[in-house]
Amino acid sequence: MTNIVDQLAEEFHIRKHQVENTLKLIDEGCTIPFIARYRKEATGGLDDAVLRDMHDRLLYIRGLDARREEIVHLIEDQDKLTAELRQEIKKAQTMTELEDLYRPFRPKRRTRATIAKEKGVEPLADILWNQDRREGKAEELAQSFVNPEMGVNTAEDAVRFALDILAERISDDAEHRRFVREYTWNHGILETKAAKEEPSVYEMYYDYSEAVKRIVPHRILAMNRGEAEKFLSVKIRLEGEEIIERLSKRVILRPSIGLELLQKAAEDSYKRLIAPSIEREIRKELTEKAEQQAIRVFGENLRNLLLQPPLKGKTVLGMDPAFRTGNKIAVVDDTGKVLDTSVVYMTLPNHNKAGAKDTLKKLIRKHHVQVIAIGNGTASRESEMGTAELCRELDRKVSYVMVNEAGASVYSASRLGSEEFPEYDVSLRSAVSIARRLQDPLAELVKIDPRSIGVGQYQHDVNQKRLTEALKGVVESSVNSVGIDLNTASVSLLQYVSGITPAMAKNIVSFREENGKFRNRKQLLRVKQLGPKAFEQCAGFLRIPGGENILDNTGVHPESYEAVTGLMERMDCPKGMNEEGLKELAANSKKWDLKEVSHSLGLGLPTLQDIVRELQKPGRDPRDELPRPILRTDVMKLEDLKPDMILTGTVRNVIDFGAFVDIGVHQDGLVHISQMSDHFVKHPMDVLQVGDIVTVKVLSVDIARKRVSLTMKGL
Repeated sequence: MTNIVDQLAEEFHIRKHQVENTLKLIDEGCTIPFIARYRKEATGGLDDAVLRDMHDRLLYIRGLDARREEIVHLIEDQDKLTAELRQEIKKAQTMTELEDLYRPFRPKRRTRATIAKEKGVEPLADILWNQDRREGKAEELAQSFVNPEMGVNTAEDAVRFALDILAERISDDAEHRRFVREYTWNHGILETKAAKEEPSVYEMYYDYSEAVKRIVPHRILAMNRGEAEKFLSVKIRLEGEEIIERLSKRVILRPSIGLELLQKAAEDSYKRLIAPSIEREIRKELTEKAEQQAIRVFGENLRNLLLQPPLKGKTVLGMDPAFRTGNKIAVVDDTGKVLDTSVVYMTLPNHNKAGAKDTLKKLIRKHHVQVIAIGNGTASRESEMGTAELCRELDRKVSYVMVNEAGASVYSASRLGSEEFPEYDVSLRSAVSIARRLQDPLAELVKIDPRSIGVGQYQHDVNQKRLTEALKGVVESSVNSVGIDLNTASVSLLQYVSGITPAMAKNIVSFREENGKFRNRKQLLRVKQLGPKAFEQCAGFLRIPGGENILDNTGVHPESYEAVTGLMERMDCPKGMNEEGLKELAANSKKWDLKEVSHSLGLGLPTLQDIVRELQKPGRDPRDELPRPILRTDVMKLEDLKPDMILTGTVRNVIDFGAFVDIGVHQDGLVHISQMSDHFVKHPMDVLQVGDIVTVKVLSVDIARKRVSLTMKGL
């Protein structure tokens, strides 16, 4: 434990007591959101991201220690564990180092070396390996190992078999492998060639090379995909024979009877055994780093998408566009309740566009629709043009928004979608989802597998287990940072709340249906399977607007209610425990000596500061402070765009080489990383986030390829 604490403290540049307290809380079953929000005194204020990274690193180190112990036992069972080897195993810092040390002792399938040993030539290999200075030639020495019955017919055969044994010994040596790995990493060239001469999206890689140590993550994933699809061949190339010479010098320590043979063994070992293995290892490491970066980008984009500001208090008409089967329509009130559904045909020449607009006008008037949410998939361009015409013909102000419908069809066809709307077909459920994700992106998007939400790069090419785990953490973090209405939250939303399992989430909804709305947080303890520990972890993240205790609609944890009551008594707030009283208390806090107050109440200073912030705005939603989505009433076409046009758009996706911005022409424009600022930008996420409203200038328009280049420079 002490070693892990020291190691994590050094790696994360934090104090040992922060690590010790964090590990203790994790081992006690506390969730990361709970630790980040309600145990700041213990962690020294470590944020959610650092805590998650530390948790992941903790799991890796503990896994490493478990494998270390396993390897020690395995080598001990072979009676081959020396004090020196035990120390090397103890010092190993990575799985690769550990496996290199275990390699000579790992049970092997039949190799050329094991076959050679069966033929009785290992003593000859030992003589050559020990670099005996005896006189004569190795071939003469090998004569005594000729054994036709074992298939060793000549001295040359004996030497050949001995070299197979030596090649494997060299390959199994951890120090030799470390040298080759480092040399290849520093001097290797990753080279791609066309595997078949035909047009593809991988043409830039048909004759491409780049230093291994400098190649950027997204290119690795592109090369891997091209190789998997049989368009590319990929290999690591090293210039010259210098690495073989260096390896030979590491193997040959002095002149001996087998000097030339050892040189041959070193060359064979490198070319046949070490190089292919190290190439696989390096490509695996490059891929893992690229996947980590892709997952990080996807996670950050997902977080920003989930935390888009809700469009509150609006009745929304959701539209799932289609050509042949028509546009599916769902009208949803400001609470998310479905008021009406329909199907209209407005996208094909033989459709009844006038009749479609008439139906939409009736729905808009009947339900006082204020915004139309249009899914941005198939037929969305034609639907947008028809909707813009409709908006101009209406006798009231109605705007429209293009909504990213990624994942809507996945939700619609899911068991959850069919349980929620058994009476609707798949496409009508999509229309409901499109409307709701404009009203409250977080509440609706949690119903969808995060991998199906298109805000990443190469998300289908990365390790799906790691991606799922990382994205689950992002959703959990997002949900808990906002706080959830206990009386309206769905099972899908509740199961991401700190401490709540899917079974508990279902039980909460069942309790709500049987007993009516929750009136206070303490009622959670009456929910089946939800005990004191789960209550501790979840209570602060669940809100009850209009409940018996106004603190239940804040981020103040029930464990601090007594402290808030003490504060009100201490500060003599005549207005009492209500919204006005809490705001008055928070306003007066500017006059306090917070350190003295926190000490007298037995509260940590960070906790007191958080309480004051919560009291300033009871029931606040942090998303309300973000820019609202752009509401449109007219439409532009790609052909309308001209160089130097200044436009306002919404960032839809941020990737390693730039960002895609929706500028209202159905085709997102690309702001390349080099066009994001007048200053150097290390990564696009340093400048932009999904959902940002930005001003851009058109650089160029390629109508044939449907590509728009944008810039933010000088704006």
